[in-house]
Amino acid sequence: MTRRLEGKIALVTGAAGGIGMASAKRLADDGAIVVLADIDLAGAEAASGQIEGSAAYKVDLTDEAAVRSLCETVADRFGQIDILHNNAAIQNDAQRQADLDVVNLDVAAWDKAMAVNVRGAMLMTKYVVPHMIAAGGGSIINSASGFGVQGEATLTAYGSSKAALIQLNRMIATQYGKQNVRSNCMVIGFVLTRMAVESTPDMVKEILLSHHLTPELGQPEDIANLVAFLASDESKFITGAAIPIDGGVTAHQPSYADFQKMFAAMGSGKL
Repeated sequence: MTRRLEGKIALVTGAAGGIGMASAKRLADDGAIVVLADIDLAGAEAASGQIEGSAAYKVDLTDEAAVRSLCETVADRFGQIDILHNNAAIQNDAQRQADLDVVNLDVAAWDKAMAVNVRGAMLMTKYVVPHMIAAGGGSIINSASGFGVQGEATLTAYGSSKAALIQLNRMIATQYGKQNVRSNCMVIGFVLTRMAVESTPDMVKEILLSHHLTPELGQPEDIANLVAFLASDESKFITGAAIPIDGGVTAHQPSYADFQKMFAAMGSGKL
């Protein structure tokens, strides 16, 4: 690994596991001092224990005072905040069971998705950006989702919140770019986090893979690689972007997988 983030302070939300934990590890490998924040403090501490020089803090992203306190504490302890990865999102089993089609949607699930996935990212940005500006600039990386750019039969609140996050990202990039604060958004596809591995039936994984243009499904480390790039000066000319990282799922026609099956049966790639 390069040490391209040497001397940088990175703050990652939702860092107790999955993409957040993988990103924290990768940022540290590239030389950053990483702060892992999560509502699950025990999980964040366990993850931090695997990353030399890191620190763990509890934060409830729905509580503005808690977010402000976290950002101030990190800035006071480490002197600056250079990288913010807004990764945290509410997507547990209870939330998924309530986040249905619009007619059957539990409004409380809608409110929770917006409070954590959008408002939480906004609050983190609100209280981190002044520290970035004071230090001469910084990079914000937001974790959005393919659900934010494509319709689906369910997960109405989750998808809508991720669409809002994509637009929030553009607003941040526009408002603070001249002060050397960049903001980019990753439009993430299906990733084999531990939760996804345990909760997704193999048949569903096969269906999802059939729509990928890559031979394999994504891993958390694949997302972490992009986080590290966007955090570094190597991406200094990229801001306001919504970058698909989904194995090509959003790059093709909806009929792609069906045509692949048909061509395989025909023994030819021609109609």
